[in-house]
Amino acid sequence: MIVILAALTGAITGGITAKKRGGNRLDIAQYAAGYSLAFIVVGLISTIVIDRILSS
Repeated sequence: MIVILAALTGAITGGITAKKRGGNRLDIAQYAAGYSLAFIVVGLISTIVIDRILSS
């Protein structure tokens, strides 16, 4: 769940960032994809850390 939420948050953040910088549709899509991937990595790491803490 954390990874999915992180992906959506990253895509929204990237889209808003690109739009504020005056990007066209392709720029917005690229920023959304890039931010989404970065947030997915953070979400995956946090999921692993939480799982390790709770299982010990």
